[in-house]
Amino acid sequence: QGRLVESGGGTVRTGDSLRLSCIASGVPFETYSVAWFRQTPYEEREFIARLNPSGSIAYYGGSTGGRFAMSRLNNVNAAYLEINNVELDDTGIYYCAASRRTVDLDLSTSWDIWGRGTQVTVSA
Repeated sequence: QGRLVESGGGTVRTGDSLRLSCIASGVPFETYSVAWFRQTPYEEREFIARLNPSGSIAYYGGSTGGRFAMSRLNNVNAAYLEINNVELDDTGIYYCAASRRTVDLDLSTSWDIWGRGTQVTVSA
Protein backbone atom coordinates (compact mmCIF):
# COMPACT_ATOMS: atom_id res chain seq x y z
CA GLN A 1 0.00 0.00 0.00
CA GLY A 2 1.47 3.30 -1.07
CA ARG A 3 1.92 6.09 1.40
CA LEU A 4 2.81 9.77 1.07
CA VAL A 5 3.88 12.00 3.94
CA GLU A 6 4.07 15.76 3.58
CA SER A 7 6.10 18.14 5.73
CA GLY A 8 7.44 21.66 5.72
CA GLY A 9 4.28 23.62 6.40
CA GLY A 10 3.93 26.22 9.09
CA THR A 11 3.20 29.87 9.65
CA VAL A 12 5.09 32.30 7.45
CA ARG A 13 4.81 35.97 6.57
CA THR A 14 4.05 37.47 3.21
CA GLY A 15 7.18 37.66 1.11
CA ASP A 16 8.82 34.66 2.76
CA SER A 17 9.75 31.48 0.95
CA LEU A 18 9.23 27.90 2.03
CA ARG A 19 9.72 24.40 0.75
CA LEU A 20 7.29 21.56 1.22
CA SER A 21 8.43 17.96 1.06
CA CYS A 22 6.62 14.75 0.17
CA ILE A 23 8.16 11.39 0.94
CA ALA A 24 6.74 8.26 -0.67
CA SER A 25 6.92 4.67 0.51
CA GLY A 26 5.42 1.36 -0.54
CA VAL A 27 5.29 2.14 -4.26
CA PRO A 28 7.77 2.29 -7.14
CA PHE A 29 7.89 6.07 -6.92
CA GLU A 30 9.77 6.51 -10.18
CA THR A 31 6.79 5.10 -12.10
CA TYR A 32 4.28 7.61 -10.70
CA SER A 33 3.46 11.15 -11.62
CA VAL A 34 3.35 13.28 -8.51
CA ALA A 35 1.40 16.44 -7.80
CA TRP A 36 0.62 19.08 -5.23
CA PHE A 37 -2.89 20.30 -4.50
CA ARG A 38 -4.08 22.98 -2.12
CA GLN A 39 -7.33 23.07 -0.19
CA THR A 40 -8.86 26.01 1.61
CA PRO A 41 -12.12 26.13 3.60
CA TYR A 42 -15.20 25.98 1.40
CA GLU A 43 -13.13 25.33 -1.73
CA GLU A 44 -12.41 22.22 -3.73
CA ARG A 45 -8.85 20.96 -3.88
CA GLU A 46 -6.99 23.16 -6.30
CA PHE A 47 -4.32 21.81 -8.60
CA ILE A 48 -0.97 23.50 -7.98
CA ALA A 49 1.69 21.55 -9.85
CA ARG A 50 2.64 18.12 -11.13
CA LEU A 51 5.63 16.31 -12.53
CA ASN A 52 5.81 13.29 -14.81
CA PRO A 53 7.58 10.18 -13.47
CA SER A 54 11.03 11.24 -14.61
CA GLY A 55 10.56 14.83 -13.48
CA SER A 56 11.33 16.16 -16.93
CA ILE A 57 7.90 17.71 -17.57
CA ALA A 58 6.17 20.07 -15.17
CA TYR A 59 2.72 21.62 -15.26
CA TYR A 60 1.50 24.41 -13.01
CA GLY A 61 -1.94 25.59 -12.09
CA GLY A 62 -3.20 28.98 -13.17
CA SER A 63 -3.04 30.49 -9.70
CA THR A 64 0.65 29.83 -9.14
CA GLY A 65 1.77 33.01 -10.86
CA GLY A 66 5.32 31.81 -11.46
CA ARG A 67 6.09 31.69 -7.73
CA PHE A 68 5.93 27.92 -7.35
CA ALA A 69 8.57 25.40 -8.38
CA MET A 70 8.16 21.66 -8.14
CA SER A 71 10.94 19.10 -8.21
CA ARG A 72 11.49 15.47 -7.38
CA LEU A 73 14.34 13.13 -6.47
CA ASN A 74 13.38 9.60 -7.39
CA ASN A 75 16.44 8.08 -5.74
CA VAL A 76 15.09 9.16 -2.34
CA ASN A 77 11.38 8.88 -3.20
CA ALA A 78 10.82 12.56 -2.63
CA ALA A 79 9.00 15.45 -4.24
CA TYR A 80 9.20 19.10 -3.29
CA LEU A 81 7.25 22.30 -3.75
CA GLU A 82 9.00 25.61 -3.32
CA ILE A 83 6.85 28.68 -2.84
CA ASN A 84 8.57 32.01 -3.23
CA ASN A 85 7.30 35.42 -2.15
CA VAL A 86 4.32 33.86 -0.39
CA GLU A 87 1.02 35.68 -0.45
CA LEU A 88 -1.97 35.58 1.90
CA ASP A 89 -3.91 33.51 -0.65
CA ASP A 90 -1.30 30.77 -0.42
CA THR A 91 -2.79 29.79 2.92
CA GLY A 92 -4.24 26.29 2.91
CA ILE A 93 -3.56 22.63 3.37
CA TYR A 94 -1.11 21.33 0.79
CA TYR A 95 -1.52 17.75 -0.29
CA CYS A 96 0.87 15.53 -2.20
CA ALA A 97 -0.64 12.97 -4.57
CA ALA A 98 0.61 10.23 -6.86
CA SER A 99 -0.90 8.59 -9.90
CA ARG A 100 -0.06 6.31 -12.79
CA ARG A 101 -2.74 7.82 -15.00
CA THR A 102 -1.82 9.88 -18.01
CA VAL A 103 -4.99 11.93 -18.63
CA ASP A 104 -7.08 14.43 -16.66
CA LEU A 105 -4.30 14.92 -14.17
CA ASP A 106 -5.46 18.43 -13.26
CA LEU A 107 -8.43 16.77 -11.55
CA SER A 108 -8.06 15.60 -7.97
CA THR A 109 -10.16 12.54 -8.79
CA SER A 110 -7.43 11.26 -11.10
CA TRP A 111 -4.96 10.79 -8.28
CA ASP A 112 -4.84 7.47 -6.47
CA ILE A 113 -2.57 8.02 -3.48
CA TRP A 114 -2.82 11.00 -1.15
CA GLY A 115 -0.93 12.23 1.84
CA ARG A 116 -2.59 13.76 4.87
CA GLY A 117 -1.48 17.25 4.00
CA THR A 118 0.60 19.96 5.60
CA GLN A 119 -0.87 23.28 6.73
CA VAL A 120 0.57 26.52 5.43
CA THR A 121 -0.62 29.73 7.05
CA VAL A 122 0.50 33.07 5.68
CA SER A 123 0.18 36.19 7.78
CA ALA A 124 0.74 39.81 6.84
